[in-house]
Amino acid sequence: MKINQEIKKRYLVPILLCIMGLAGMSYYYFFTPFSRLKETSYVYIDSDDTYDSLLVKLEPVADKRCFHAFCTLARHSSLQQKVHPGRYEITPKIGTLFLFRHFKNGMQKPLNLTVPSVRALNDLAGKLAGKLMVDSVELARALKDPTVCRKLGYDTLTIAAMFIPNTYEVYWNVSVDQLLQYMSKENKKFWDEDRLAKAKHLKLTPIEVTTLASIVDEETANDKEKPMVAGMYYNRLTLRDEKYPEGMPLQADPTIKFAWHMFDLKRIYNKLLHIDSPYNTYRYPGLPPGPIRIPTVAGIDAVLNMTRHNYLYMCAKEDLSGTHNFATTYEEHIANARRYATALNERGIK
Repeated sequence: MKINQEIKKRYLVPILLCIMGLAGMSYYYFFTPFSRLKETSYVYIDSDDTYDSLLVKLEPVADKRCFHAFCTLARHSSLQQKVHPGRYEITPKIGTLFLFRHFKNGMQKPLNLTVPSVRALNDLAGKLAGKLMVDSVELARALKDPTVCRKLGYDTLTIAAMFIPNTYEVYWNVSVDQLLQYMSKENKKFWDEDRLAKAKHLKLTPIEVTTLASIVDEETANDKEKPMVAGMYYNRLTLRDEKYPEGMPLQADPTIKFAWHMFDLKRIYNKLLHIDSPYNTYRYPGLPPGPIRIPTVAGIDAVLNMTRHNYLYMCAKEDLSGTHNFATTYEEHIANARRYATALNERGIK
């Protein structure tokens, strides 16, 4: 018995010490924080990156010993042969082993992508591509492709209606097709039973609501006034009488700007109203063939919850506040328009 105890003391203690030493070294190299920075950082790996370029992007962030530990782990894995593209988060506290697993298994961190309310699809493509790995030219080309639009349930004039200005969680390396499918899915979520019921009550489709909302957004940035503006245009859209058997033209100045692609116009002169364009709502009754911008959620909901009134006309207020005077008769409207024109002339605005 004494011999066995002596053997245990002679060998067991050193073995335990070795185990503890190895455990300490493993913790020191593989479980302590990888980053030497105090704030969270992100490493972006694109489709052209290799293992070597991954190391180049990691080294400025890494603690020196943890960087070598990462390389050691990589030498005994498939990471050297296959690097997964994506946006990887490196928090101040993440250990080397856990970070290595993220890169090895492609466990990237999604980002918050905000779809902006912009006028042109090229602008939209540029804004989204600026946050993602996708190419802006490729995205813009897809949005103008009739086949792509048709698969999503739109055409090249209505595809803007698919994008709802909100913030979405997506992966940085999402493909163009994946992004468009995701936007289509989110659009369907947005058009829930309540919104669809309101659109049906107005006898408008979601695309028509969005088109009208795009005009409302262009007319005013004042969210409180948008339901009034929406109600005025809806009155014109639905008016049927002897003078307007096909409906009163919307006569929306923003559609003229869109037709001419002259968005900085301060005044709409009579000579601009003769352009032969389906977006010329002075010439053609009804809604234009698609949105003239990606409208805001406030604009869409303003149409769905429009203020009911009898106004048929509106004109920007002479105080240039961005809000409007509304009128039920053309005579009242002309008086409002004169006051506005005088205000512009006094300020030298052409």
